[in-house]
Amino acid sequence: MVATRNEVDALLDRALAHSTAEKTEALYIAQDAALTRFATNQIHQNVREHDASLQVRVIDDGRIGVASTNRLDEPGIRDVVDRATAIAKRSAPNPRAAVLPEPDGRDYDPDLGFVSATAEAGAELRAEGARAVIAAGEKERLQASGSFSTTVMTVAVANSLGIRVQHRSTRSTLLTVMMDGFASGAASGYANAGSPDITTIDAEALGAEAAAKGDRMRGAGELEPGEYEVILEEYAVAGLLEYLSYIGFSGLAHEEGRSFMDLGKQVMGENVSIWDDGADPSGLPAPIDFEGVVKKRVDLIDRGIARAVVHDAATGQRSGTGSTGHGLPAPNLIGPMAMDLFMAPGRTPRDELIDGIRRGVWVTRFHYINPVHPKKAILTGMTKDGTFLIENGKLTRPLLNFRFTQSIPEAFSDVRGASSTTKLLPGEFFGGYRVPALHLGSFNFTGVTAAEGGG
Repeated sequence: MVATRNEVDALLDRALAHSTAEKTEALYIAQDAALTRFATNQIHQNVREHDASLQVRVIDDGRIGVASTNRLDEPGIRDVVDRATAIAKRSAPNPRAAVLPEPDGRDYDPDLGFVSATAEAGAELRAEGARAVIAAGEKERLQASGSFSTTVMTVAVANSLGIRVQHRSTRSTLLTVMMDGFASGAASGYANAGSPDITTIDAEALGAEAAAKGDRMRGAGELEPGEYEVILEEYAVAGLLEYLSYIGFSGLAHEEGRSFMDLGKQVMGENVSIWDDGADPSGLPAPIDFEGVVKKRVDLIDRGIARAVVHDAATGQRSGTGSTGHGLPAPNLIGPMAMDLFMAPGRTPRDELIDGIRRGVWVTRFHYINPVHPKKAILTGMTKDGTFLIENGKLTRPLLNFRFTQSIPEAFSDVRGASSTTKLLPGEFFGGYRVPALHLGSFNFTGVTAAEGGG
């Protein structure tokens, strides 16, 4: 059963009341998630689950204790507070991290990003979308696999310093991979869409996109590794941004000297601007963080110049900027995280980005991305589900997948075009990315791979 706002408030109050610590934080996270899976052109699973948890963080004399529970009755609440208190007593003092935020009076919409149609969507609606995707694959003799999911998420935070916030949101995600087999080098196509509003997801169009890509990938051949001009579709751009956020946009990474963000310096091209804004309704909004701070828009890269990083309460106190509202649930070793990222569009119609490229590579998306050198933001990974040779402004033949090793700030220092439109793509767990497709002057492919499933 979904708890009401008043019930959640009462739950948090009881957790705070049980604590005798100097400072206490209570975090409630609930998800109502539904999922329809399909594989080899058949729907094979419909599941729905409700999960709710209470996490308590206590701070006493610089010592921190964190405990969580799914038992939300009175004995469960008392037990989780007692466990957090016991952990704090046994912990070494950590005053640098022993920080809770205070209220700052900023307003937010507690229902921003909540859409009733998504919250009320049933299995039949998801199955209808899955069938549309499957039908598109069957037309091209491809086997479609993927999932269609909906989630209602509630986050509520209260602490002993006066923080008290709640937010609920919805999210729908439809993705598919279509293949003509499972042998090494099999052709494959991909499409993905996310939105707070399930009625805006066009399953037929998404299926047609993946099917067309998969059909065109038949007969892929090798191209020698090297540096090429590239077109990165929005999927590829979002994947790179996700890792830039992980290794570089965090206040902790910057504090520890492992971020590429040299504040005040030109780190990318003048036509690149990247920001984080959890209150933008065109994204997947999340206007509060997991410490109860109302998020601020943070302009990370402004016309190529590194302007700011995101902070939670602890890094914000140490930096003197205060929290920007990007705290994750404790215990947290990776620091704050930018999860609502936007990249400024350009002026070029998407279909015209390819014009004038004499010889280059078209990349649909990347996978198995990993950091090689965080300070230089060098990433490695592989192309997947749609890699093509560009010759004289046209796609001429499909390519076996490449491995890349590339400094992303260096690549983004030669953006020769960005699409005038952007696409919203969901993050793997939270947040999302609204990004354009990009034409880059150079991207370094270091090897060819023909891994199973085209990737």
